[in-house]
Amino acid sequence: MTYATAADYTDYTGQQVQPEDIERRLARASERVDELLISSVYQVDDAGMPIEPDVIEAMKKATCAQAAWTLAVGDEYGVASAFEQVSIGSVRLQRGKSGGGPPARYASDASAILQRAGLIPGYVIDGSPW
Repeated sequence: MTYATAADYTDYTGQQVQPEDIERRLARASERVDELLISSVYQVDDAGMPIEPDVIEAMKKATCAQAAWTLAVGDEYGVASAFEQVSIGSVRLQRGKSGGGPPARYASDASAILQRAGLIPGYVIDGSPW
């Protein structure tokens, strides 16, 4: 299930040029939104999609925010910040220094949108070192 379309992404970001893989990125962002809403209660249709207009809008915006964030930080899977150095030739990875917490997985804007809509009853703490 994807909560936003490429057109929604364009409307949200104001960027006229979308990444070539925007549909896949929105699907991945929808998965992150699902994770944020794991204990939330809202009405859905037979396909599991929200039916209340305010919930639909919040999930759409949160999905767009999550996709935009992963594009901005260049880390769709939330793993790159775990490494200080990465090389391709003869593969060399060097872990980041500990103490900074785990890599960020969620866009703070996405969690704020869902919280303001009443879908998340508190703060999302994902250990990001912001």
